[in-house]
Amino acid sequence: MTAAEVSADDRAHVFHSWSAQGLINPLPVKGASGSYFWDYEDTKYLDFASQLVNVNIGHQHPRLVAAIQEQAAQLCTIQPAFANDKRGEAARLISELAPENLNKVFFTNGGAEANENAIRMARGHTGRHKVLATYRSYHGSTSTAITATGDPRRWANEPTAVGVVHFWGPYPYRSPFYSQTPEQETERALRHLRDTIVFEGAGTIAAVLIETVVGTNGILVPPPGYLRGVREICDAYGIVFIADEVMAGFGRCGEWFAVDRWGVAPDLITFAKGVNSGYLPLGGVIISDEIAETFRERPFPGGLTYSGHPLACASAVASIEIFKEEGIVEHARMIGDDVIAPGLAELADRHPSVGEVRGLGVFWALELVRDRATREPLVPFNASGSAAGPMNELAAACRERGLWPFTHFNRVHVAPPCTVAADEVREGLAVLDRALDVADRYYTGERGIA
Repeated sequence: MTAAEVSADDRAHVFHSWSAQGLINPLPVKGASGSYFWDYEDTKYLDFASQLVNVNIGHQHPRLVAAIQEQAAQLCTIQPAFANDKRGEAARLISELAPENLNKVFFTNGGAEANENAIRMARGHTGRHKVLATYRSYHGSTSTAITATGDPRRWANEPTAVGVVHFWGPYPYRSPFYSQTPEQETERALRHLRDTIVFEGAGTIAAVLIETVVGTNGILVPPPGYLRGVREICDAYGIVFIADEVMAGFGRCGEWFAVDRWGVAPDLITFAKGVNSGYLPLGGVIISDEIAETFRERPFPGGLTYSGHPLACASAVASIEIFKEEGIVEHARMIGDDVIAPGLAELADRHPSVGEVRGLGVFWALELVRDRATREPLVPFNASGSAAGPMNELAAACRERGLWPFTHFNRVHVAPPCTVAADEVREGLAVLDRALDVADRYYTGERGIA
């Protein structure tokens, strides 16, 4: 097909997510390999977004493609009530990677369903109904998941499911607690969480749901001691701790799971995206022994036709094996420490519009501002139309130079595949360097302020 034919079918028949259908013009993509994809005119783009921060293993990894083909030749599908070799193997491998005492896996088709079912498990286990989640969060677009979501995508879906209470998570650069240090942010954020639990009634709260590292809403790395403190608070009140690792897991943060960096074991871990890099739809919940025991003789009230789909599970098995044999998790950590971190620091030194650089592994953000002293964002919160102009211009400047960026509100996120080469990162940062000139034109603060 030609690009025109692809576009014609898309515009006539495809209904796109999160979009005003008449205001978009999706790029027809012809192919992809490694860290790049290209259109029908063979214009090549360096994928600094890993699509939706999910193609952790890179595009078209030949061994992963072959594993899917091999499984398709053997058994394409079987319903969840049967035992299947790839389903069982995938569950075992994932459990072996998880923290101790998380030994069962419930498979879903993606991250939203994973969070939906994790909440269901927490409510069933505790007999309580409330769920606490942060304002700066995204947990998916199914009913309960979008209710738990804190960002503006929730608003148009309201009224939503009941029982979710939002609270403020840590964000040292824009501290809701007026903290002066990361340690102070941890102490005040934990006090706020504890107070919220007390005033909501600890006996009514089933779970605290947080993204281990907040993804779309800022690449917010938790300050020292925060996750440990959340674990201790949940233990004190008999609350289930759910770590949403849909975006942060499977190498993205330079660890198998981001919680590993802080040595914290949640009760439930939700995953998707990087488990098989989106080659097929797959997500799931990793379940602690204690919660699994709750449903030993009492049926779990949930299920999916495609739970543990053999093709998807075969791709997860192959992906985990490839990650281990090729040292991809270690590579992601090295690329973050040795290439991305210093490269972004250099950009911050050159561009006054860069207010802060933060991240780890291959999961980073540049927070862009109009004034470093006041930290006024380059564009307002949830900006649209002309108000979002500066960020739209910056993204266009990246694409014009062959870089596909991930932008959100006043931030540029740097999230290439975990397999990205050092030279590819430098190529992308060179494009960002030029594109940030756009942001600098809107800078109104005093130059030279760190």
